[in-house]
Amino acid sequence: MRITIDQNISAKNFSVFKDNPSLQESAQLFAQGLPVAEMIQAFSMNENVLRTFAGFDAIYPHGNLERSILEKVILRVSQINECQFCVNSHIDIMTGLGLKPEADASSPGNTEREKLAIEYAEAMKRDSNRVPDDLFTRLKKAFSEGEIVELTFHVGFINMLNMFNNALQVRYKREFDGMEIR
Repeated sequence: MRITIDQNISAKNFSVFKDNPSLQESAQLFAQGLPVAEMIQAFSMNENVLRTFAGFDAIYPHGNLERSILEKVILRVSQINECQFCVNSHIDIMTGLGLKPEADASSPGNTEREKLAIEYAEAMKRDSNRVPDDLFTRLKKAFSEGEIVELTFHVGFINMLNMFNNALQVRYKREFDGMEIR
């Protein structure tokens, strides 16, 4: 990682948010006296950044969209952005949830909503100014207006996290493998 983590600062700041649902995996590590995941360590170096991330718990992990949609969109966008941390951590999270780590819009194992969400995420990544109207027509048949807003936010949010992790060279070291995921 490109920044130096002060474990005392990280632990102090993390302890304030250890019960936040979006930090559940790192909270399990923290409870065992282990370092939290690198991305969370980096966030924990600035309490306001960690507080902001923790504030997104209303959308992830338990927003209005199915968890499978959230995870498959995270995986697909992170694959496109080549975010080592997010790709590998979410493969382990998906496995822990009993989900197949399938992030291909054409995969026959995906539901229609999952396929559309992945297709939309890919279109946003290609050019958010030119998301095809026909894709929006199909989205509106499968998602409510509020769900489309949440999905759009989710795609943008994971892009930001991917950029954060890539710029700081945050790495995942299989910390969540075999962990209880809710």
